[in-house]
Amino acid sequence: MGMGGALGLGPLLSNLNASDRSVNPLAPGKTHFPARAKRVIHIFANGGPSQVDSFDYKPELYKYHNKEMPGESLRTERKTGTLMAPPFEYKQRGQSGIWASDLFPQVAEMADDLCIVNSMYANVPNHEPSLMLMNTGAERVSLIRPSMGSWVTYGLGTENENLPGFVSLCPGGVPVVETQNWRSAFLPGAYQGTHIDTENTLISKLIPDIKNKRMPKELQRRQLDLIQQMNRADQQTQQHDPDVEARIHSLELAYNMQIEATDAFNVEREPQHIRDLYGDTLHGRQMLIARRLAERGVRFIQVWHGAGQPWDSHSEIKKNHGRLGAEADQPIAALLKDLKQRGMLNDTLVVWGGEFGRTPTVELPTPGANAADTKLGRDHNHHGFTMWMAGGGVKSGFQYGKTDEFGFKAVENRMHVHDLHATILHLLGFDHERLTFRYAGRDFRLTDVHGEVFHDLIA
Repeated sequence: MGMGGALGLGPLLSNLNASDRSVNPLAPGKTHFPARAKRVIHIFANGGPSQVDSFDYKPELYKYHNKEMPGESLRTERKTGTLMAPPFEYKQRGQSGIWASDLFPQVAEMADDLCIVNSMYANVPNHEPSLMLMNTGAERVSLIRPSMGSWVTYGLGTENENLPGFVSLCPGGVPVVETQNWRSAFLPGAYQGTHIDTENTLISKLIPDIKNKRMPKELQRRQLDLIQQMNRADQQTQQHDPDVEARIHSLELAYNMQIEATDAFNVEREPQHIRDLYGDTLHGRQMLIARRLAERGVRFIQVWHGAGQPWDSHSEIKKNHGRLGAEADQPIAALLKDLKQRGMLNDTLVVWGGEFGRTPTVELPTPGANAADTKLGRDHNHHGFTMWMAGGGVKSGFQYGKTDEFGFKAVENRMHVHDLHATILHLLGFDHERLTFRYAGRDFRLTDVHGEVFHDLIA
């Protein structure tokens, strides 16, 4: 657990449950109005998945394949050329008739449970600022801003004090901009995301130092009580220093996690038919872990595809996206099916997408980055991209917004990332303009001074 640099719990208490939060920063919070969702599972296809190859069907791409795109020329990070038709077959799916490609065939079978937004847009075509915008609401990497998961945990607290309220599952390391994606920044450190490298399969490696081999638990408890007594004495002299508050919470959480986390992360305790549903793969395991964390009261679970930016397919879109889709498809579909059969999808909001999308035009070789590898790939596209949600109070079997005829730019019911954040907080029972934290003389919020709730998406 990190030690965020905040001002203490004073601002927190003015907005939330003062009597409980003064003792425990993760005590359940009070929402502004009845919530539709109790928790969020954010599946992050980091690197930027292609909307025109997945959930944004554009017949004109086949008609104009290998031809120059008529109309407006949009700025992208690198030079692009002619239009390129999707190498993945599109079909209408389910009773809703939603068009989806066979990049995600099993997820596509769940079309009647999806709320697909085809009109997302961001600010710039670069990974770092777009990741920061999606995760913190502020695109400048140099700005210290809390992550969406931290804001959600700040508002809701936790349902299980023996596990972190916010967990970030990322196999093989960390994504671009690293731990800034799940930091608590100036919010109290209790709201910072806990990173778990799901590439590890042994519990002892998945959660390092989960067991103290040299000291029995009873003696650990006595030792911790003494340390916490000294910490609280220090806290009184420091006038509620946030680092001391974070240290007290982190030590208590680490002690309590010894039993609870060992169980939560152990997928071997699942029946064989459930493990078969997800598949015996890295992504199958981490998606199953996400469900186990959700049912144990973790409020915000972020599931990354992998370290770096795996979906950044500047070349060979068919080969690279095809491999990535095959890795993610069964586990994501299994998560939706599993949540649904357990009655958890109603109050669990599942969100899928990347930091932006990709161009409908083919990327051209450019001196510098990717020059040797650029062939039949697509460049970054922040002008228009697709995300989908499921459960948690959103409409199902619903497709919203449109990009232009080639899938390049959002043109109808355009939804900015700030609007997405405002809508997610609304589903969780919060007015995004009122969920604030005073820092450095200003009331900060996830949506800064922007954001509109898109009520058309809410069931």
